[in-house]
Amino acid sequence: MRAAVVTGPRQIVIRDVSVPQPGPGQVRVRLEGCGVCASNITPWEGPEWMTFPTDPGALGHEGWGIVDAIGPDVGSVRVGSRVATLFGNSYAEYDVGDAEALVELPPSLAGSAFPGEPLGCAMNILRRSDIHPGERIAIIGIGFLGALLVQLATHAGAEVIAISRRQSSLELARAMGASTLIPMVDHHAVIKQVAELTGAALCDRVIEATGKQWPLDMAGELVREGGRLVIAGYHQDGPRQINMQQWNWKGIDVINAHERDRNVYIRGIKEAIEAVQTGVLTPDRLYTHRYPLSRLGDALDATREHKDGFIKALVELQ
Repeated sequence: MRAAVVTGPRQIVIRDVSVPQPGPGQVRVRLEGCGVCASNITPWEGPEWMTFPTDPGALGHEGWGIVDAIGPDVGSVRVGSRVATLFGNSYAEYDVGDAEALVELPPSLAGSAFPGEPLGCAMNILRRSDIHPGERIAIIGIGFLGALLVQLATHAGAEVIAISRRQSSLELARAMGASTLIPMVDHHAVIKQVAELTGAALCDRVIEATGKQWPLDMAGELVREGGRLVIAGYHQDGPRQINMQQWNWKGIDVINAHERDRNVYIRGIKEAIEAVQTGVLTPDRLYTHRYPLSRLGDALDATREHKDGFIKALVELQ
């Protein structure tokens, strides 16, 4: 099979390697595609902790495709099932993983791309945010995850304030249901505008979805006393400083909405399937860039550069 191998900082080769064989409790999936995650960017750039070359297919963890082989002791899935996976080497034509690390996709989603891991993340973040009808919710950063959360929070009955650097992202947020759009160009101007909108009460929930220091600072400013600050952004490029005095004074709940329990991930993916089937989530419009495996480097660069109009890249394998 063909598989991508990262050989150094921003260097990829496509190699012919042996097709992996499923062991006990495992299945093999012939991949149709794999999403490109923003968390791929730091290892792609080659930090000190990164080891090269990577395993074939490494970094790809948003795959979907068809089960084409099963190992011993697997009774939960059959050959031919179309699934979304939580496997970790899916920048390749095939990947192998535990049978418990996948979710079967219904016939109604046939032909549709379904990167289950980030869609499940959105559902898990929504649950951890504990949004109620009529609440004011600020979402900082309208990329793929932020756009999904705008749609989910709006459906939950919240009044959503979308805050983002790019005008195209703000327009997307409006299409996904946001009631107010605020350009993220000046720290104090954003805080002033939210205070004016809310009669100085600020926001019941603030979801930070960028993974950067400045928006995290802003999130603490925008949440009301006794409110909830939800950290959905992936902060992987170094330590962060927080204004603990401010957080203490406001008496806020601070939620790290990242999950590591596989069962919680699976639950989120199942909820995402239902949300897509019922039209609560409409992610197809967010898959703005598609690449063959041979152009994975371009897909990663596009994700890193995040130019105007870019939301999410998919690598297509069929």
